Amino acid sequence: MLVSSIASGLDRNRFGSMVGLFAPGWLKDRCEKLGLPTAVLPMRSQWDLAWIRRCCTLVRQQQVALIHAHEFRANVFGTIVAKLCGIPLVGTVHGKNYYPEHVKRRVAYRWVSKAARMVAVSEDLRRFLSSQVGVREDRIARIYNGVDMPQRMSSEQVARVRSDLGIDPSEFALGIVGSLYPVKGHTYLLQAVQSVLKVHPKIKLLVVGQGDLDICLKRQAVELGIEHAVSFLGLRNDVPNVLAALDLFVLPSLSEGLSVALLEAMSAAVPVIASRVGGNPEIVQDGLTGLLVTPKAVSELTGHILEMINKRDRSKLFGERGRERVANVFTTAQMLNHYQELYEECLSRAQ
Repeated sequence: MLVSSIASGLDRNRFGSMVGLFAPGWLKDRCEKLGLPTAVLPMRSQWDLAWIRRCCTLVRQQQVALIHAHEFRANVFGTIVAKLCGIPLVGTVHGKNYYPEHVKRRVAYRWVSKAARMVAVSEDLRRFLSSQVGVREDRIARIYNGVDMPQRMSSEQVARVRSDLGIDPSEFALGIVGSLYPVKGHTYLLQAVQSVLKVHPKIKLLVVGQGDLDICLKRQAVELGIEHAVSFLGLRNDVPNVLAALDLFVLPSLSEGLSVALLEAMSAAVPVIASRVGGNPEIVQDGLTGLLVTPKAVSELTGHILEMINKRDRSKLFGERGRERVANVFTTAQMLNHYQELYEECLSRAQ
């Protein structure tokens, strides 16, 4: 999503964009819908030298002046292509899962950082790349992810969306948006919901996303006896509508770079609870714009959810303050300005 937002949002008087992908899918469809030139270059093996040759050919044919890559594989192979073609590369890192366990990744990123300008999406990630991966601090810029500020829905519109989602007017709706993988902490949220239901039986949990844990999480809901209170919505193309229907957004992740889902929830003035990991504390000011919770701490998460249910006026105030914080710090426009300044810096040094 961020790739298409950046590519489509750049000042066209200063930059043109072309999106390169390893595989077709929803991102290709989205880019083409936005009118972005899009090329798919499949990588057939872990070290596909033919891919490097094909990508170099494309870069030269399109007269590409700078490559902006995202995440490990694109950053490493993009750096090789950039060096071969004699152009600068900006490499954005979005998370830090698995780096301590993979020496090869740490070594690769140290090499990338010597040739490319690296970007961390949070201060926490910037510190991690410096202290744990070994990238020099002066090679890492921090640019926060950004989101568009949605228009507020009327109470009538919200009521229709809630009805369409099967939420009873008397129910307190909480939700999570994210891929169904262990790192997002869904299992701890389901356990917390079981405890909350014992006190407040009129709640509904909406789970938006798809992934490897789909069947496992549905089975867990049945085993916990809460399947009646949980709706697994799968991948949705109307996430802003789902968020507008919520009374509370919960993100119990075990690791984060800078969560776009959390930003989107706050931009919609939805009160939030997030785990105290990664860039979450840089977004959520604990006790001011939301609540932070220790990861995996089910009893603490349960208590925070109950607090949000019981103190509705306070939780609504969190939502309003959260929306204001996103508008001040985490908008798409601000993100684009920072990236465009970095592009110009890299291009001027390359001349």
